[in-house]
Amino acid sequence: MKTNTICVQGGYTPGNGEPRQIPIVQSTTFKYDTSEDMGKLFDLEAEGYFYTRLQNPTNDYVAAKIAELEGGTAAMLTSSGQAANFFALFNICECGDHIVSSSSIYGGTFNLISVTMKRMGIDVTFVSPTATEEELNAAFRPNTKAMFGETIANPALTVLDIELFAKVAHAHGVPLIVDNTFATPVGCRPFEWGADIVTHSTTKYMDGHGAGVGGAIVDSGNFDWMAHADKYPGLTTPDESYHGVNYSERFGNAGAFITKCTTQLMRDLGSIQSPQNAFLLNLGLESLHVRMKRHCENGQAVAEFLHDHPKVAYVNYCGLPDDPYHALAEKYLPNGSCGVVSFGLAGGRAAASTFMKNLKLAAIETHVADARTCCLNPASSTHRQMTDEQLKEAGVPAELIRISVGLEDIEDLIADLAQALEKC
Repeated sequence: MKTNTICVQGGYTPGNGEPRQIPIVQSTTFKYDTSEDMGKLFDLEAEGYFYTRLQNPTNDYVAAKIAELEGGTAAMLTSSGQAANFFALFNICECGDHIVSSSSIYGGTFNLISVTMKRMGIDVTFVSPTATEEELNAAFRPNTKAMFGETIANPALTVLDIELFAKVAHAHGVPLIVDNTFATPVGCRPFEWGADIVTHSTTKYMDGHGAGVGGAIVDSGNFDWMAHADKYPGLTTPDESYHGVNYSERFGNAGAFITKCTTQLMRDLGSIQSPQNAFLLNLGLESLHVRMKRHCENGQAVAEFLHDHPKVAYVNYCGLPDDPYHALAEKYLPNGSCGVVSFGLAGGRAAASTFMKNLKLAAIETHVADARTCCLNPASSTHRQMTDEQLKEAGVPAELIRISVGLEDIEDLIADLAQALEKC
C-alpha cells in the first residue's frame, strides 16, 4: 500500500463484527486457562500478552502501522521519544562501549548520550553533520557499537546526509540509528537510504495535536547481527535472564532487535506507552499524510516571508534555496521538510522579547509540531540562565526564535508575524 493508505488503514484489520476503530485494551493483565498456556508466552514459543508493562494489543496495532509506514519489519512503542532513543542505543550498548553521534541533535538527546549514558560507562564522540567521510571514519573506535543522527535536527534544522552516515557506519560494522521525528515517514523513509533503526518522538507530528506523549522504535530488519556476533553478544548469544534464548537465531534479523528490546529493556525499565495514548496516536496517524503536506506548505511560506523581511537577520529552513542544507533536503525530502522554522531578529535580544510579547495567534510554548502554531525564544525561556555569549556558543543566540508553523490559514499566520515584527 502507498503511504497515504497506510496512514489510514495500516496496522489493524478488523474481522467480521469486530470494532472498526482500534480497541483500547485498558488492562494491566491478561487471563489464561492454564499455567502451561502462560508459560509458552514466557518461553517466547507463542504470541500473546500477559502484562501491559511489556506489551499491549493497542500498542502493537499502532506500532505495526508505524513499521509499515517506515518500511520496517518490527516496531514497538515507548513512553516518550527520549525513552525510544535510550532503548534503541542501550539495546546494543553496554558499559565500556562507544557511540558516534551527530552533534546536531535535540538537546535532550545530546544530554542523554553525553551525560546520562556516559555515567553508565558508554562514551561518545560527536561529529558535525557536515563532516566528511574521512572525518566520520576517524571518530570510530574498536568498541563503537552505534552511529546516531536526526533526519532534521531539532532545533538546529540541519539535514543529515543519511546515505553517507550509513556508508561509514556499515564500513565499521555498526548500525545507523536515525531519529525521524521532524520528517516523519511521509517526508523521508531513512531505511531507503541505508539506516538500520529509526526512532520517533510520536508526541510531535505523528500525534499532531499535543494530546499524548510517546515514542516509537522501528527496525529495518536489514542489519546482520550474526555477521558481527562479537560486537553484539546480547543479540547473538544466549540470554540467561530469559531462558537462554538467542534472539538472532530464534527471530532472525527481522525480529531480534525489537524482541530483545521488549523482553529485556521494557521488562526491566517499563517505559511503556499507555494504551490510551496509543489510541490517540493512531487518530493522529490517520491524518498524518494530509497534515504534513499543509505543515510543509505553511512552513515554506513563513520562511519565505521572514527571509525577505528587513527586520529579520537570518532564517534557518532547508526549503530556502540559499540554505546550506537545501541540496540535502532536495535529495532526502523532495516533498517538503517540516513546519519548524528558526530565525534571528536584527534587533537582538530586545527585539526578540518585543516580538514574542506582541504575538496574538502564535502561542508561546516549549512544544513543537502540532496543529497549532507555537513560538519560543530560548534566551527568554528555556535558556534564560545563560549569558548572550553562552547562548551563542550553544547555537541558540539571544535573537533566535523558533516557530512551529501549524495548520491555520497562512494569511492569518503571516499577518500575525507581520504585526509583531512592526513593533520590534
